[in-house]
Amino acid sequence: MTTRPQATPTTQIDNDRVIVTEWRFAPGAETGWHTHGHDYVVVPTTNGLLHLETPDGLKEFPLVLGKSYTRGAGVNHNVINASDHEVVFVEIEIR
Repeated sequence: MTTRPQATPTTQIDNDRVIVTEWRFAPGAETGWHTHGHDYVVVPTTNGLLHLETPDGLKEFPLVLGKSYTRGAGVNHNVINASDHEVVFVEIEIR
């Protein structure tokens, strides 16, 4: 099994309405498997390619600067930076 570096989360806001976290991924870094407890919005601040390990297998997802996307609570995955450069996005979880 390959050991990957860990992505670095920095919580910017955590209140009764939202959790805002900046995620920084060095090349090859991962979040580790997790399940989202809230609906969320991702705002990419860099371009890059993510690999998503999911219960249904590996998926590729291009991250496009400024092109936000949303997902619902219950998403279960491991997010991996498949780019050769740092990838950064802001995640906004809605309580």
